Amino acid sequence: MTPDTGGWNLADVTDVGQVNLADPATFALPGLESVWRRFRETAPVYRHPETRFGPAFWVLTRHADVLAVLKDADRFSSQRGNMLTSLLTGGDAAGGKLLAVTDSPRHSAVRVQLLRSFSPRVLRQIADGVRARAEKLVTAAVQAGASDFAHDVADQLPIGTICDLLGAPPSDQAELLRLSKQALSSDRADQSPKQVWLARNQLLVYFTDLCRHYRAEPADNVVTALVNCRIDGEPLSEDEIVLNCYGLVLAGDETSRLAMTAAVLNFVTFPDQWRALRDDHADLATAVDEVLRWNSPALHLGRTATTDVTIGGTTIRAGDIVTVWLPSANRDDAVFDDPDALNLNRNPNRHLAFGFGPHFCLGAYLGRTEVTAVVDALRRTAHDIRAGGRPEPIYSTFLRGHSSLPVTFTAQRDPRTDWST
Repeated sequence: MTPDTGGWNLADVTDVGQVNLADPATFALPGLESVWRRFRETAPVYRHPETRFGPAFWVLTRHADVLAVLKDADRFSSQRGNMLTSLLTGGDAAGGKLLAVTDSPRHSAVRVQLLRSFSPRVLRQIADGVRARAEKLVTAAVQAGASDFAHDVADQLPIGTICDLLGAPPSDQAELLRLSKQALSSDRADQSPKQVWLARNQLLVYFTDLCRHYRAEPADNVVTALVNCRIDGEPLSEDEIVLNCYGLVLAGDETSRLAMTAAVLNFVTFPDQWRALRDDHADLATAVDEVLRWNSPALHLGRTATTDVTIGGTTIRAGDIVTVWLPSANRDDAVFDDPDALNLNRNPNRHLAFGFGPHFCLGAYLGRTEVTAVVDALRRTAHDIRAGGRPEPIYSTFLRGHSSLPVTFTAQRDPRTDWST
């Protein structure tokens, strides 16, 4: 099941110089894993040339190099931006205010405050609601017999959970989902920069209003926690509060939504792995980690070198843009046995799907909880999952996945029924 790409497959690429990693359309093409392999083997520290999207930048694709950069926040700064699109256009205007694009000591101080709302201890109270919502959505899709899983399940669960945490009303979730999707990716190849800009600004306006509401009428949610937060006795600025709400809704929706859609596509593509999971021959937690490794919904993380650094015998100069590519690191055969195989029993699994180091994903526990809830509900309610149509890719340099995934289901029957496989 691959999108219609006019017959062009990246597996046919013989020279990494033929691949434009600054173009969102590149990541909607099949065969990307072959490109990562070629990068790791022939150009693991690669100077990507200037394109119409912006200046030259470094591309790092080996697990060890990616890990080294993510751990080293002193020599690789996030403050100018952590996404290629913002770095190529001069930097992120939210630098120093939005947690993901702030360096320490401010980053550490704000992160500690936010961790109180996203710690496993706090989120365990949310987990029951996540499981109940996943059970309801998955059961309805399976019983219907046919579903666009991306729309009917994946679009609904993460955005609902993060909106509950932020205190956004349920009536606003559909619009927030639409804006979240448009801010980081597109369902179309021709989305204009103006549309992206408009979506991001609409989100900022929304959270400005929501923050003012909870400043006047405090409640038990993350927005109120940010409004009342004090660092060294001083409150966060309104810009910091609004931008971090904006960052949380994007981070809390995108990766989980794309990962659970990818899981279902994996089960369609690799029915032997689905049967192993369904029949309790694969551990649930281990299976979810493998889904995250194998699909790696977040494509890259961006940094700016603060000093001259040598990696793999190549010198990166201070001020250079550095990008580390998570799908490639997660397929590195120096770390993973048979890395291109989906193995739901893979253990150990040192994947970097949530990043690493000081900027390790704040919502990793919540994301795992959501994907696990969906996969668990599927293995208990569905017997077979088959393709129901052509999946539609998203277009982004930052995220990879599908906006539409039609599938058909055969529901589980009474356990005494003798199924044939």
